[in-house]
Amino acid sequence: MTLDRLRPTSYIQSRHMTFFRTAFLFAWLLIAAPLLHAANIKLGIDVLEEHQFDQLKGLRVGLITNATGIDSHGVSTVDILRRAPGVKLVALFGPEHGVYGSDWAGAYVPSSIDAHTGLPVYSLYGPTNKPTPEMLKGIDVLVYDIQDIGCRSYTFISTLGLAMEAAGEAGIKFYVLDRPNPLNGNRVEGMMLDPQFRSFTCEWNIPYVYGLTPGELASMIAQSKGWIKKAPQLTIVPMVGWSRSMYWEDTGLVWVPTSPHIPTSETALDYVATGFLGEAGGVCNGVGYTLPFAVFGHSSFNSFTMTDQFTRLQIPGTLFQPVTFKPFYQVFKGQIINGTQIYFTDRDKVNLCNLAVQILYSTYHAPGVKMFETSADGDSGPSAFDHVAGTDALRLALQKGETPDQIITSWQSGLAAFREARRPYLLYGEH
Repeated sequence: MTLDRLRPTSYIQSRHMTFFRTAFLFAWLLIAAPLLHAANIKLGIDVLEEHQFDQLKGLRVGLITNATGIDSHGVSTVDILRRAPGVKLVALFGPEHGVYGSDWAGAYVPSSIDAHTGLPVYSLYGPTNKPTPEMLKGIDVLVYDIQDIGCRSYTFISTLGLAMEAAGEAGIKFYVLDRPNPLNGNRVEGMMLDPQFRSFTCEWNIPYVYGLTPGELASMIAQSKGWIKKAPQLTIVPMVGWSRSMYWEDTGLVWVPTSPHIPTSETALDYVATGFLGEAGGVCNGVGYTLPFAVFGHSSFNSFTMTDQFTRLQIPGTLFQPVTFKPFYQVFKGQIINGTQIYFTDRDKVNLCNLAVQILYSTYHAPGVKMFETSADGDSGPSAFDHVAGTDALRLALQKGETPDQIITSWQSGLAAFREARRPYLLYGEH
Protein backbone atom coordinates (compact mmCIF):
# COMPACT_ATOMS: atom_id res chain seq x y z
CA MET A 1 0.00 0.00 0.00
CA THR A 2 1.48 3.33 -1.02
CA LEU A 3 1.54 6.51 1.00
CA ASP A 4 -0.82 8.19 -1.50
CA ARG A 5 -3.46 5.59 -0.79
CA LEU A 6 -3.08 6.04 2.95
CA ARG A 7 -3.69 9.75 2.89
CA PRO A 8 -7.36 9.72 1.87
CA THR A 9 -8.12 6.96 4.38
CA SER A 10 -6.33 8.83 7.18
CA TYR A 11 -8.15 12.00 6.24
CA ILE A 12 -11.51 10.20 6.36
CA GLN A 13 -10.63 8.62 9.70
CA SER A 14 -9.55 12.00 11.00
CA ARG A 15 -12.82 13.59 9.89
CA HIS A 16 -14.79 10.75 11.50
CA MET A 17 -12.88 11.14 14.75
CA THR A 18 -13.45 14.89 14.71
CA PHE A 19 -17.16 14.36 14.08
CA PHE A 20 -17.49 11.82 16.92
CA ARG A 21 -15.49 14.00 19.30
CA THR A 22 -17.72 16.98 18.46
CA ALA A 23 -20.87 14.90 18.79
CA PHE A 24 -19.69 13.50 22.11
CA LEU A 25 -18.82 16.96 23.42
CA PHE A 26 -22.21 18.32 22.34
CA ALA A 27 -24.04 15.42 24.00
CA TRP A 28 -21.95 15.85 27.14
CA LEU A 29 -22.82 19.53 27.30
CA LEU A 30 -26.53 18.78 26.92
CA ILE A 31 -26.47 16.25 29.73
CA ALA A 32 -23.76 17.48 32.04
CA ALA A 33 -24.05 21.26 31.77
CA PRO A 34 -27.35 21.44 33.70
CA LEU A 35 -25.86 19.21 36.38
CA LEU A 36 -22.80 21.42 36.63
CA HIS A 37 -25.05 24.47 36.83
CA ALA A 38 -27.12 22.76 39.51
CA ALA A 39 -23.97 22.23 41.55
CA ASN A 40 -23.56 26.02 41.63
CA ILE A 41 -27.01 26.48 43.20
CA LYS A 42 -27.04 25.47 46.83
CA LEU A 43 -30.53 25.12 48.23
CA GLY A 44 -31.29 25.76 51.88
CA ILE A 45 -30.97 22.07 52.66
CA ASP A 46 -27.54 22.00 50.96
CA VAL A 47 -26.36 24.93 53.05
CA LEU A 48 -27.72 23.35 56.23
CA GLU A 49 -25.85 20.12 55.45
CA GLU A 50 -22.69 22.01 54.52
CA HIS A 51 -22.73 23.56 58.01
CA GLN A 52 -23.12 20.07 59.49
CA PHE A 53 -26.61 20.79 60.89
CA ASP A 54 -25.01 22.71 63.76
CA GLN A 55 -28.12 24.64 64.77
CA LEU A 56 -30.32 21.53 64.81
CA LYS A 57 -28.03 19.26 66.81
CA GLY A 58 -29.61 17.98 69.99
CA LEU A 59 -33.09 19.05 68.85
CA ARG A 60 -36.19 17.04 68.09
CA VAL A 61 -37.29 18.06 64.60
CA GLY A 62 -40.68 18.13 62.91
CA LEU A 63 -40.31 18.42 59.14
CA ILE A 64 -42.98 20.06 56.95
CA THR A 65 -42.30 18.71 53.48
CA ASN A 66 -43.42 16.68 50.50
CA ALA A 67 -41.81 15.03 47.47
CA THR A 68 -40.34 18.37 46.36
CA GLY A 69 -38.17 18.51 49.48
CA ILE A 70 -34.88 17.37 47.95
CA ASP A 71 -31.35 18.75 47.81
CA SER A 72 -29.56 19.87 44.64
CA HIS A 73 -28.54 16.24 43.95
CA GLY A 74 -32.06 14.86 44.31
CA VAL A 75 -31.67 13.38 47.81
CA SER A 76 -34.76 13.64 50.01
CA THR A 77 -34.61 16.11 52.89
CA VAL A 78 -36.37 13.45 54.97
CA ASP A 79 -33.49 11.03 54.46
CA ILE A 80 -30.87 13.74 54.93
CA LEU A 81 -32.26 14.75 58.33
CA ARG A 82 -32.76 11.13 59.38
CA ARG A 83 -29.04 10.54 58.85
CA ALA A 84 -27.87 13.89 60.22
CA PRO A 85 -25.58 13.34 63.22
CA GLY A 86 -27.03 14.68 66.44
CA VAL A 87 -30.41 15.50 64.85
CA LYS A 88 -33.55 13.63 65.88
CA LEU A 89 -36.27 13.68 63.21
CA VAL A 90 -39.44 12.75 65.06
CA ALA A 91 -42.40 13.70 62.83
CA LEU A 92 -43.43 14.67 59.32
CA PHE A 93 -46.11 17.21 58.40
CA GLY A 94 -47.79 17.08 54.99
CA PRO A 95 -49.48 19.97 53.11
CA GLU A 96 -52.22 19.72 50.47
CA HIS A 97 -51.62 16.69 48.20
CA GLY A 98 -49.84 14.86 51.06
CA VAL A 99 -46.24 14.13 51.96
CA TYR A 100 -45.70 12.33 48.66
CA GLY A 101 -47.76 14.73 46.53
CA SER A 102 -50.12 12.03 45.28
CA ASP A 103 -53.49 13.35 46.44
CA TRP A 104 -55.75 15.44 44.18
CA ALA A 105 -56.33 19.14 44.73
CA GLY A 106 -58.84 19.71 47.48
CA ALA A 107 -58.81 16.05 48.57
CA TYR A 108 -58.91 15.33 52.31
CA VAL A 109 -55.51 14.00 53.42
CA PRO A 110 -55.54 11.84 56.58
CA SER A 111 -52.74 11.62 59.11
CA SER A 112 -50.85 8.33 59.00
CA ILE A 113 -47.63 6.46 59.70
CA ASP A 114 -45.04 6.79 56.94
CA ALA A 115 -44.19 3.36 55.54
CA HIS A 116 -40.71 4.53 54.48
CA THR A 117 -39.53 5.95 57.80
CA GLY A 118 -42.00 4.70 60.39
CA LEU A 119 -42.52 8.31 61.49
CA PRO A 120 -45.93 9.81 62.24
CA VAL A 121 -47.25 11.97 59.40
CA TYR A 122 -49.53 14.78 60.53
CA SER A 123 -51.84 16.10 57.84
CA LEU A 124 -52.13 19.87 57.46
CA TYR A 125 -54.87 19.41 54.88
CA GLY A 126 -57.39 17.39 56.83
CA PRO A 127 -59.33 18.29 59.99
CA THR A 128 -56.87 21.17 60.51
CA ASN A 129 -54.67 23.33 58.32
CA LYS A 130 -52.50 24.35 61.24
CA PRO A 131 -50.37 22.15 63.52
CA THR A 132 -52.19 21.55 66.79
CA PRO A 133 -50.52 21.65 70.23
CA GLU A 134 -50.93 17.87 70.36
CA MET A 135 -49.02 17.47 67.08
CA LEU A 136 -46.21 19.68 68.39
CA LYS A 137 -45.68 17.86 71.70
CA GLY A 138 -42.06 16.81 72.09
CA ILE A 139 -40.89 18.92 69.10
CA ASP A 140 -38.21 21.57 69.56
CA VAL A 141 -38.13 22.97 66.03
CA LEU A 142 -40.26 22.90 62.88
CA VAL A 143 -38.35 22.83 59.59
CA TYR A 144 -40.10 23.82 56.35
CA ASP A 145 -38.79 22.52 53.01
CA ILE A 146 -41.36 22.65 50.20
CA GLN A 147 -41.10 23.91 46.64
CA ASP A 148 -43.98 26.20 45.66
CA ILE A 149 -44.83 27.88 42.35
CA GLY A 150 -44.80 31.60 43.21
CA CYS A 151 -48.59 32.06 42.99
CA ARG A 152 -50.76 33.20 45.92
CA SER A 153 -53.58 30.67 45.38
CA TYR A 154 -51.21 27.71 45.87
CA THR A 155 -51.84 26.55 49.44
CA PHE A 156 -48.27 25.62 50.40
CA ILE A 157 -47.55 29.23 51.39
CA SER A 158 -50.69 29.25 53.55
CA THR A 159 -49.34 26.14 55.30
CA LEU A 160 -46.02 27.96 55.77
CA GLY A 161 -47.56 30.92 57.61
CA LEU A 162 -50.02 28.96 59.72
CA ALA A 163 -47.28 26.55 60.81
CA MET A 164 -45.16 29.56 61.77
CA GLU A 165 -48.05 30.85 63.85
CA ALA A 166 -48.42 27.47 65.58
CA ALA A 167 -44.69 27.40 66.32
CA GLY A 168 -44.86 30.91 67.78
CA GLU A 169 -47.77 29.98 70.01
CA ALA A 170 -45.99 26.80 71.15
CA GLY A 171 -42.69 28.60 71.79
CA ILE A 172 -40.69 26.43 69.38
CA LYS A 173 -38.21 27.46 66.71
CA PHE A 174 -39.00 27.61 63.00
CA TYR A 175 -36.56 27.07 60.12
CA VAL A 176 -37.22 27.69 56.43
CA LEU A 177 -34.87 25.94 54.01
CA ASP A 178 -35.04 28.34 51.10
CA ARG A 179 -35.83 27.42 47.49
CA PRO A 180 -36.17 29.26 44.15
CA ASN A 181 -39.28 31.02 42.96
CA PRO A 182 -39.79 29.24 39.61
CA LEU A 183 -41.44 32.35 38.08
CA ASN A 184 -38.27 34.28 39.07
CA GLY A 185 -37.96 36.76 41.91
CA ASN A 186 -38.72 39.90 39.93
CA ARG A 187 -42.23 39.06 38.71
CA VAL A 188 -44.89 40.94 40.72
CA GLU A 189 -48.30 40.86 39.05
CA GLY A 190 -52.04 40.81 39.49
CA MET A 191 -54.57 41.83 42.08
CA MET A 192 -53.92 42.29 45.78
CA LEU A 193 -55.91 40.33 48.34
CA ASP A 194 -59.18 41.81 49.55
CA PRO A 195 -59.19 40.97 53.31
CA GLN A 196 -62.88 40.02 53.05
CA PHE A 197 -61.81 37.07 50.89
CA ARG A 198 -58.94 35.86 53.00
CA SER A 199 -59.03 32.07 53.20
CA PHE A 200 -56.67 29.12 53.25
CA THR A 201 -56.55 29.45 49.44
CA CYS A 202 -55.41 33.09 49.68
CA GLU A 203 -54.04 33.87 53.16
CA TRP A 204 -51.58 36.73 52.72
CA ASN A 205 -51.80 40.36 51.67
CA ILE A 206 -49.67 39.89 48.59
CA PRO A 207 -50.34 40.08 44.83
CA TYR A 208 -51.43 37.03 42.90
CA VAL A 209 -47.81 36.68 41.69
CA TYR A 210 -45.58 37.95 44.47
CA GLY A 211 -41.93 37.50 43.43
CA LEU A 212 -40.58 36.12 46.72
CA THR A 213 -38.85 32.92 47.75
CA PRO A 214 -40.36 30.89 50.63
CA GLY A 215 -37.75 32.33 52.99
CA GLU A 216 -38.42 35.91 51.94
CA LEU A 217 -42.17 35.41 52.26
CA ALA A 218 -41.73 33.82 55.69
CA SER A 219 -39.83 36.90 56.86
CA MET A 220 -42.59 39.15 55.54
CA ILE A 221 -45.30 37.07 57.23
CA ALA A 222 -43.43 37.11 60.54
CA GLN A 223 -42.75 40.85 60.55
CA SER A 224 -45.97 42.22 59.03
CA LYS A 225 -48.44 43.41 61.64
CA GLY A 226 -51.52 41.26 62.01
CA TRP A 227 -50.65 38.61 59.46
CA ILE A 228 -50.25 35.90 62.10
CA LYS A 229 -51.14 35.95 65.79
CA LYS A 230 -47.66 35.21 67.07
CA ALA A 231 -44.39 34.95 65.17
CA PRO A 232 -41.86 32.25 66.08
CA GLN A 233 -38.11 32.53 66.47
CA LEU A 234 -37.48 32.35 62.74
CA THR A 235 -34.33 31.25 60.93
CA ILE A 236 -34.01 31.38 57.14
CA VAL A 237 -31.35 29.12 55.65
CA PRO A 238 -30.70 30.97 52.37
CA MET A 239 -29.64 29.61 49.00
CA VAL A 240 -26.25 30.27 47.49
CA GLY A 241 -25.88 31.07 43.79
CA TRP A 242 -29.50 31.94 43.06
CA SER A 243 -30.44 35.36 41.67
CA ARG A 244 -33.81 37.02 41.21
CA SER A 245 -33.72 36.92 37.41
CA MET A 246 -33.50 33.11 37.32
CA TYR A 247 -36.35 30.97 36.08
CA TRP A 248 -36.35 27.34 37.18
CA GLU A 249 -34.67 26.20 33.95
CA ASP A 250 -31.80 28.58 34.67
CA THR A 251 -30.96 26.76 37.90
CA GLY A 252 -30.28 23.35 36.33
CA LEU A 253 -32.11 21.79 39.29
CA VAL A 254 -34.39 18.77 39.04
CA TRP A 255 -38.10 19.63 38.98
CA VAL A 256 -40.32 17.39 41.08
CA PRO A 257 -44.05 17.88 40.37
CA THR A 258 -45.35 20.14 43.12
CA SER A 259 -48.84 18.65 42.69
CA PRO A 260 -50.49 16.23 40.25
CA HIS A 261 -51.35 18.99 37.75
CA ILE A 262 -48.01 20.84 37.90
CA PRO A 263 -45.84 18.19 36.21
CA THR A 264 -43.19 20.62 34.88
CA SER A 265 -41.76 23.99 35.82
CA GLU A 266 -43.33 25.40 32.64
CA THR A 267 -46.74 24.49 34.07
CA ALA A 268 -46.15 26.96 36.89
CA LEU A 269 -46.38 29.77 34.32
CA ASP A 270 -49.41 28.16 32.66
CA TYR A 271 -51.18 27.92 36.01
CA VAL A 272 -51.14 31.69 36.46
CA ALA A 273 -52.49 32.25 32.95
CA THR A 274 -55.39 29.78 32.96
CA GLY A 275 -55.85 28.51 36.51
CA PHE A 276 -58.81 30.85 37.10
CA LEU A 277 -60.82 29.04 34.42
CA GLY A 278 -61.18 25.97 36.64
CA GLU A 279 -63.09 27.95 39.27
CA ALA A 280 -64.92 30.17 36.76
CA GLY A 281 -66.35 27.10 35.05
CA GLY A 282 -67.61 26.81 31.52
CA VAL A 283 -64.20 26.56 29.82
CA CYS A 284 -61.63 23.75 29.88
CA ASN A 285 -58.06 24.70 30.86
CA GLY A 286 -56.50 21.34 30.06
CA VAL A 287 -56.89 19.79 33.50
CA GLY A 288 -57.99 16.25 32.72
CA TYR A 289 -55.81 16.15 29.62
CA THR A 290 -52.04 15.86 29.06
CA LEU A 291 -51.57 19.64 28.94
CA PRO A 292 -52.86 20.94 32.28
CA PHE A 293 -53.21 24.75 32.24
CA ALA A 294 -51.39 25.04 28.88
CA VAL A 295 -54.57 25.17 26.79
CA PHE A 296 -58.04 26.66 26.97
CA GLY A 297 -61.11 25.82 24.97
CA HIS A 298 -64.73 24.79 24.68
CA SER A 299 -66.70 22.38 22.50
CA SER A 300 -68.37 25.31 20.72
CA PHE A 301 -65.16 27.19 19.90
CA ASN A 302 -63.47 27.32 16.53
CA SER A 303 -59.81 26.65 17.32
CA PHE A 304 -58.53 28.71 14.40
CA THR A 305 -60.81 31.67 15.05
CA MET A 306 -59.90 31.77 18.76
CA THR A 307 -56.20 31.45 18.00
CA ASP A 308 -56.36 34.22 15.40
CA GLN A 309 -58.12 36.44 17.94
CA PHE A 310 -55.27 36.05 20.45
CA THR A 311 -52.58 36.36 17.81
CA ARG A 312 -54.03 39.73 16.77
CA LEU A 313 -53.72 40.96 20.37
CA GLN A 314 -49.91 40.81 19.95
CA ILE A 315 -49.37 39.94 23.61
CA PRO A 316 -45.60 40.26 24.21
CA GLY A 317 -43.68 37.03 24.79
CA THR A 318 -46.45 34.69 23.64
CA LEU A 319 -47.37 32.47 20.72
CA PHE A 320 -50.76 30.81 20.25
CA GLN A 321 -51.55 27.68 18.27
CA PRO A 322 -54.91 26.00 17.51
CA VAL A 323 -55.52 22.75 19.38
CA THR A 324 -58.24 20.11 19.60
CA PHE A 325 -58.24 17.56 22.41
CA LYS A 326 -60.43 15.22 24.46
CA PRO A 327 -59.97 15.20 28.27
CA PHE A 328 -59.67 11.81 29.98
CA TYR A 329 -61.29 12.93 33.23
CA GLN A 330 -62.75 15.91 35.12
CA VAL A 331 -65.69 18.08 34.00
CA PHE A 332 -65.08 17.87 30.25
CA LYS A 333 -64.28 14.14 30.15
CA GLY A 334 -64.84 12.62 26.69
CA GLN A 335 -65.81 15.92 25.03
CA ILE A 336 -64.07 17.27 21.95
CA ILE A 337 -62.56 20.59 23.04
CA ASN A 338 -61.52 23.19 20.46
CA GLY A 339 -59.22 25.91 21.60
CA THR A 340 -55.78 27.41 21.84
CA GLN A 341 -52.44 26.31 23.24
CA ILE A 342 -50.16 28.89 24.86
CA TYR A 343 -46.42 29.03 24.21
CA PHE A 344 -44.05 31.42 25.94
CA THR A 345 -41.46 32.78 23.54
CA ASP A 346 -39.98 35.36 25.92
CA ARG A 347 -40.85 34.92 29.58
CA ASP A 348 -39.41 38.27 30.57
CA LYS A 349 -41.80 40.10 28.25
CA VAL A 350 -45.04 38.32 29.11
CA ASN A 351 -47.17 39.50 32.03
CA LEU A 352 -48.93 36.32 33.14
CA CYS A 353 -51.75 37.98 35.08
CA ASN A 354 -52.48 40.39 32.24
CA LEU A 355 -52.66 37.37 29.94
CA ALA A 356 -55.04 35.68 32.40
CA VAL A 357 -57.39 38.66 32.18
CA GLN A 358 -57.33 38.60 28.38
CA ILE A 359 -58.22 34.89 28.43
CA LEU A 360 -60.99 35.39 30.98
CA TYR A 361 -62.43 38.32 29.05
CA SER A 362 -62.42 36.55 25.69
CA THR A 363 -63.88 33.30 26.99
CA TYR A 364 -66.47 35.01 29.20
CA HIS A 365 -67.83 36.89 26.19
CA ALA A 366 -67.61 33.91 23.81
CA PRO A 367 -70.95 32.55 22.52
CA GLY A 368 -72.04 29.31 24.19
CA VAL A 369 -69.98 29.79 27.37
CA LYS A 370 -71.71 29.94 30.75
CA MET A 371 -69.20 31.16 33.30
CA PHE A 372 -69.63 31.77 37.06
CA GLU A 373 -72.47 29.30 37.47
CA THR A 374 -72.20 27.27 40.67
CA SER A 375 -71.50 23.60 39.96
CA ALA A 376 -73.17 20.77 41.86
CA ASP A 377 -69.97 20.05 43.81
CA GLY A 378 -69.21 23.73 44.45
CA ASP A 379 -65.80 23.47 42.77
CA SER A 380 -66.71 26.25 40.35
CA GLY A 381 -68.93 29.31 40.53
CA PRO A 382 -68.81 32.85 41.95
CA SER A 383 -67.72 31.87 45.46
CA ALA A 384 -65.01 29.44 44.31
CA PHE A 385 -63.68 31.96 41.79
CA ASP A 386 -63.60 34.85 44.25
CA HIS A 387 -61.69 32.81 46.84
CA VAL A 388 -59.04 31.80 44.31
CA ALA A 389 -58.80 35.38 43.01
CA GLY A 390 -58.73 36.71 46.58
CA THR A 391 -61.34 39.31 45.65
CA ASP A 392 -64.71 39.63 43.93
CA ALA A 393 -63.52 42.70 42.00
CA LEU A 394 -62.20 40.67 39.06
CA ARG A 395 -65.44 38.73 38.56
CA LEU A 396 -67.62 41.82 38.98
CA ALA A 397 -65.51 43.77 36.51
CA LEU A 398 -65.95 41.04 33.90
CA GLN A 399 -69.68 40.86 34.52
CA LYS A 400 -69.97 44.68 34.22
CA GLY A 401 -68.25 44.56 30.85
CA GLU A 402 -65.03 46.32 31.88
CA THR A 403 -62.19 45.90 29.40
CA PRO A 404 -58.95 44.07 30.18
CA ASP A 405 -57.10 47.39 30.19
CA GLN A 406 -59.49 48.82 32.78
CA ILE A 407 -59.10 45.76 35.00
CA ILE A 408 -55.31 45.73 34.73
CA THR A 409 -55.08 49.47 35.45
CA SER A 410 -57.02 48.98 38.68
CA TRP A 411 -54.21 46.80 40.08
CA GLN A 412 -51.31 49.16 39.59
CA SER A 413 -51.40 51.22 42.79
CA GLY A 414 -51.56 48.06 44.90
CA LEU A 415 -48.64 46.51 43.02
CA ALA A 416 -46.52 49.65 43.45
CA ALA A 417 -47.19 49.68 47.19
CA PHE A 418 -46.33 46.00 47.50
CA ARG A 419 -43.03 46.39 45.65
CA GLU A 420 -42.00 48.95 48.26
CA ALA A 421 -43.33 46.87 51.16
CA ARG A 422 -41.39 43.74 50.15
CA ARG A 423 -37.98 45.42 49.84
CA PRO A 424 -36.84 44.90 53.46
CA TYR A 425 -37.35 41.14 53.08
CA LEU A 426 -35.39 40.54 49.87
CA LEU A 427 -32.42 38.24 50.49
CA TYR A 428 -31.05 38.09 46.95
CA GLY A 429 -30.88 41.69 45.78
CA GLU A 430 -33.38 43.47 43.55
CA HIS A 431 -33.63 44.16 39.83
